[in-house]
Amino acid sequence: MALASRTCDDASVAEQKIGVCNLCEATCGLLLTIEDGRVTGARGNPDDPLSRGHICPKGVALGDIHADPDRLRRPVRRIGKGPDARWEEIGWDEALDIVADGIARAVNAHGDDAFALYLGNPNAHSLGALTHGLTMVQTFRTRNKFSATSVDQLPHQLIGHQLYGHQLLLPVPDIDRTSYFLVFGANPMASNGSLMTVPDFPGRLRELHERGGRMVVFDPRRTETAKVADEHHFVRPGTDAWVLLAMLHTLFTEGLTAPASYVDGLAAVEAAVAGFTPEAAEQASGVSAEEIVRITREFAAADGAAAYGRMGVSTQEFGLVCQWAVQLLNLVTGNTDRVGGAMFTSPAIDAVGRGLIGRGHHDRFRSRVRQAPEFGGELPVSVLREEIETPGEGQVRALLTIAGNPVLSTPDGVALDRAIDGLDFCASIDIYLNETTRHADVILPPTTLLERDHYDLPFHVLAVRDTARFTPAVFPKSRDQRHDWEIFRDLHLRVNRRLERKAPLRRRLVAEARLRMSPTFLIGMLLRTGRSGVTLTQLRKHPEGVDIGALQPDQLPSRLFTRDKRIQALPDLVAGDLDRLRRQEVPTGEELLLIGRRHQRDCNSWMHNTDRLTRGRTRHHLLMHPADLDARGLVDGALVTVASRVGKVEVEVKATEDVMPGVVSLPHGYGHQRDGVRLAVASQVVGVSINDLTDPDRLDVSGNAVLSGVPVTVS
Repeated sequence: MALASRTCDDASVAEQKIGVCNLCEATCGLLLTIEDGRVTGARGNPDDPLSRGHICPKGVALGDIHADPDRLRRPVRRIGKGPDARWEEIGWDEALDIVADGIARAVNAHGDDAFALYLGNPNAHSLGALTHGLTMVQTFRTRNKFSATSVDQLPHQLIGHQLYGHQLLLPVPDIDRTSYFLVFGANPMASNGSLMTVPDFPGRLRELHERGGRMVVFDPRRTETAKVADEHHFVRPGTDAWVLLAMLHTLFTEGLTAPASYVDGLAAVEAAVAGFTPEAAEQASGVSAEEIVRITREFAAADGAAAYGRMGVSTQEFGLVCQWAVQLLNLVTGNTDRVGGAMFTSPAIDAVGRGLIGRGHHDRFRSRVRQAPEFGGELPVSVLREEIETPGEGQVRALLTIAGNPVLSTPDGVALDRAIDGLDFCASIDIYLNETTRHADVILPPTTLLERDHYDLPFHVLAVRDTARFTPAVFPKSRDQRHDWEIFRDLHLRVNRRLERKAPLRRRLVAEARLRMSPTFLIGMLLRTGRSGVTLTQLRKHPEGVDIGALQPDQLPSRLFTRDKRIQALPDLVAGDLDRLRRQEVPTGEELLLIGRRHQRDCNSWMHNTDRLTRGRTRHHLLMHPADLDARGLVDGALVTVASRVGKVEVEVKATEDVMPGVVSLPHGYGHQRDGVRLAVASQVVGVSINDLTDPDRLDVSGNAVLSGVPVTVS
């Protein structure tokens, strides 16, 4: 849709186009004003059936990415290393040949596992990365595949696989109809949901309150969400599992369970949580036993209640136990697959049901050095450094990063930075020179969102309402630009020609056929062969989106991917980790524990060079309770040293009662200064990387990094 309107002096024409923001999982619909090939205005699209006119500061800044002078538009090759490195533009054929040569050289000389791949979060927000990038990645037979999943959401996906038989068959809170929303370690006021696509969360929360509902939040920081909750309870970092298990204990001891008939093993669950009493949870977490019992009773009595846990509980030592307990709270109270509870989507393209996203598998192989188990064909990214630095068969010698910045986003970034610098070859598919891509021999920059068609495959699967939306490119790409799917296609073909040991012919032909189809063609075909009745033609006529309706109940057990269409409530992996938790000493609360935080105007480790998002008050400080400052003789605003087992950083401290005593908080994604190398963001944003303090040796049983509850000293 485009609507042209002339300005008063008729000197230029302003055109309005429908767009979409892909910077977070909310996927908000936009109305963009275009003048002279630039975005001059952005507002939420009120006709979008999911986002309903909502927009956050990142959506307003979407045009800044398209016009960003720091953004790479053509391939670049690095000349030299370190502070003396310089970059020169080269042609696409030369760039792709260099990358293909580097990958093939490592594989031919040292074997499949000598090549590693890392995929960052933006891949989930790009149609081409999903339709073509994953296909290309799967053609490589290396075991050294990594992604942001293992610093973000691995426990959530693994428990989906364990309980429901599929890593993304995940129930989402029916926020539009729930009467009791119980939140652990999540901040949807800032994120607009994660593994729960919920644009306009502030509006939806107002509606919850208008119908008499309640939101109760457990978090070690008084987050933006906690501040608007009916109740907020501080919980010591890393101890959410105690509180969640105490709630399950209360449900069983007080006879408040109402599970569905297809849930097995509840007697074993009751026995497993018997020792996790509210009193024990109080000692561990700081949350009073009385409050735990009261909230549990309220949750069980509510007419439609949903428990939800996200980043804060996924990224701690017992993240899998936490995510299991969240699912069990919904299951044993009968709130799973129920209106107002935790429900399953019915998207126009059912990426789960049609097998576009694999079910997942666990522990089919392990990492070479630490013997860490894989999940879904990926190893925990915390082992990447040691796989690069440890000599022997299978040592990683070449790396391809795709829209990712693991030096800032994964544990012990300083050590990983050093390891990547020592590789024989490194390449990146990325639009920016950043802390990781600065090590690349070649950077291949794809087009950005406004220059390519878009359809959200994963986020319709996780949305709080069933809708469908196809968004055509707002701007045409220039002749010397490539879409990401074209880069994946061409790179696959070139690498494959150079490999001495090739994949079976049939497998190669299937991959090549898929890679030669455009993402838009594939979306049209998937819609046409689906059951929803929605077609690409219909979506082109309605770019604001098509409303399919509210989430539907009673989808279980038929939707389950388990062999017997039943849920085994206590998987062996969880049972074993409950034993590990039971053996742990109860935390004393005497040491400082570090947690992260995210801001609404940040997008992980990027967009910090956007003036629109970085102006105003700085957000990089270490947050610390006044009592903890006083106890160490420190004052508000001082420059302090924060040290952990693996490293230390210097940063300004800010006194606030928004963190509980014994807790300090640094934002995620900062730290854009490395060895004096001039990066796009380094001149505009100060701050340090929290992941220079996080410890790659500390993993949840799922393999997820422990980023929350890191012991530190502050001086």
